[in-house]
Amino acid sequence: MDLQPMDIMKPILLRTPELDESQPLTSLEMGKLWATYTGNSMSSQILSYFLQNCEDEYIKTLLENGLALSKDFMKRIETFFTREKFPIPVGFTKEDINLAAPRLYEDTFYVHYLKYAAKAGMSLYAVAIPLVMRKDIRAFFVYANQCTTIFLDQINNVLVEKKLISKPPIIPTPNGVDFIHKQDYLNGFVGDIRPLHALEITHLYDNIENNMTSKALLLGFYQTAKDQKIKALFKRGLDMTDKAVKQYIEKLHIENLTTPSYIDHLVTTSTYPPFSDKIMLFHKVDMFSMKIRSFGNSLAVNGRRDLTLLYGRTLINLGLFVDDGANILIDKGWMESPPKAFDRS
Repeated sequence: MDLQPMDIMKPILLRTPELDESQPLTSLEMGKLWATYTGNSMSSQILSYFLQNCEDEYIKTLLENGLALSKDFMKRIETFFTREKFPIPVGFTKEDINLAAPRLYEDTFYVHYLKYAAKAGMSLYAVAIPLVMRKDIRAFFVYANQCTTIFLDQINNVLVEKKLISKPPIIPTPNGVDFIHKQDYLNGFVGDIRPLHALEITHLYDNIENNMTSKALLLGFYQTAKDQKIKALFKRGLDMTDKAVKQYIEKLHIENLTTPSYIDHLVTTSTYPPFSDKIMLFHKVDMFSMKIRSFGNSLAVNGRRDLTLLYGRTLINLGLFVDDGANILIDKGWMESPPKAFDRS
């Protein structure tokens, strides 16, 4: 039975029209459009460099699709901003990449990176949809979410076809419905410790996958960063990410569950920088900020105290990294400010 959404749901015809284009942008609409534009500005430059160093036909098509989406989203947002007389963010330009730089990552790394970046984009677009009131802006975020969903489907197909990803852990199908009757269900350190449940496994696996890609990306950034302060921050991020990945892997391995594999070997030994320090630092501050949301989601479905402590420590470290990275961006005059409320002081 192949039903479409409107085959299931009844239409609702309202007398009062939704907020239309004549209405000014709300703070939520400004913020989400601004963040989407800035993020895709960064992605468009990074993907342009990746395309200069890609030989695999299918992976090259993925990169072209990712770049086309980034440029399309930016163009649509520019139309909104121009109409509203809203200043278009500077974001990132061709000055932030060197297309002539030698290869820093192998082709197969690009597929992992695209999944990592697309998941971050989807989280931004999905959160915007229920918050945005203006019909045309909401339609844009629905469109961006749909495009990214299709793109992630293409990415996963390539990952599976080329055997670049391990199969997620297999657990037994329940014999029946089960209810929790004892508080020791929450144990994680002492006493009877239950096996991980499916949602805990899901988020451990997802966090491992994301952090392994983040670690490989960071390794390339660390090798090519010029500023010593930024280089030191990247090294700290590498150590922090590696420690976290090992802790999450241990939780799955204790129960003989499979985990994603490291992809550090997909980083070349090049030390010639293809990216500016500005775009690399912004990228890691931005993506580490996204990790905070991801770990918050992990905590929300977690039921074991040992995982609560593990995620809590990770969140503290992420917050400190983002704060220190933001301070460097501010010191160097590289951090654009999102739109702000009136200063009534």
